[in-house]
Amino acid sequence: MKIAIIGSGAMGSGIAQVLAVADNEVYLYDTQATALERAKESLRSTFEKLVAKGKLEKEQANNIFDNIHFVATIDALSDCALVIEAIVEDLAIKQQVFQNLEAVVSSNCVLASNTSSLSIASIASACKRPERVIGIHFFNPAPLMALVEIIPAVQTRSGLAEEVKTWATSWGKLPVITKDTPGFIVNRVARPFYSEAIRILEEGIADCATIDKAMTEVGGFKMGPFTLMDFIGHDVNYRVTESVFQSFFYDPRFKPSFTQKRLFEAGYYGKKSGRGFYDYSEGATMQQAKEDTELYEIIYARILAMLINEAADALFLNIATKEDLDIAMTKGVNYPKGLLSWGDEWGWKNVMEMMDSMYDYYHEDRYRCSPLIRNLVLGKKSVY
Repeated sequence: MKIAIIGSGAMGSGIAQVLAVADNEVYLYDTQATALERAKESLRSTFEKLVAKGKLEKEQANNIFDNIHFVATIDALSDCALVIEAIVEDLAIKQQVFQNLEAVVSSNCVLASNTSSLSIASIASACKRPERVIGIHFFNPAPLMALVEIIPAVQTRSGLAEEVKTWATSWGKLPVITKDTPGFIVNRVARPFYSEAIRILEEGIADCATIDKAMTEVGGFKMGPFTLMDFIGHDVNYRVTESVFQSFFYDPRFKPSFTQKRLFEAGYYGKKSGRGFYDYSEGATMQQAKEDTELYEIIYARILAMLINEAADALFLNIATKEDLDIAMTKGVNYPKGLLSWGDEWGWKNVMEMMDSMYDYYHEDRYRCSPLIRNLVLGKKSVY
């Protein structure tokens, strides 16, 4: 296929690499010549490293690199079958780009956005032919992360999501189809991993290091929530939390925390800035976890119940299939198990009782148990 990528930043370049490796003819477009040149050198360096590591033959790497055309004019995209936009998360700018594209590409060209948080319906509304617009959300870094979320809008023509799923599979990716709702699957379902951990910290139940250790040691997660937030960056993680909260009409389940907001406001973005929940400055002493296995179990159970509840509610509201929900969380954020499978394993009665005990204590709507869980318990059923 001839596929265009709009935006030559880290995400756009990463997607270009994925598509070129899958033997597509790729047109990487950017209006800024310096950004385009930087992307060219970065990709050249990436392929050289892959050759040095023995992952690619030199001729193979050269052929893949030759699949990528670096273009500075939008007219160069005229005969592409698919265009993927990977620019700044600003709805007005994206809408303008899609309008400009429609004047250039053929009537059969599929227009896709790599947005992680914006409504695909809103982006499509700017187009004369909104039925060909869809979301194709890659995860960062695109060459390494297997998951791709495919998001049809209400305007997207029937069958297009399945076509795109076939394309994504041919690119070596694991695609899942999700409804056009805030956060799609991963950025919606993963929110309690961060928010409930912060709540436990704010209540003084445990410090960051202890909460992190509970989730890695008992839960088997690769990173604890505070280490992960610092790694992602609060400039990104907090903004996504705030965006999801606003987009869900201020549902208390997605309410951001003042603790993280203050870090964001202070410019303490995490590892990239030298300070976040942890201090990364030279000579700083890292926090040590409290050795308390009973406390670890309490923390783990509370955060896991919230995660499973969110996944169950996404299934209850038909956001995605049970299989796609579990694939998304294992391949998009590297969870040790799919949350619905985990619910089956842990026992839905245990999940319900955990949620109800927190609701009875706090009387906050954020702890409401999903009706799907109650139905499973009443019917003595499992998801799988």
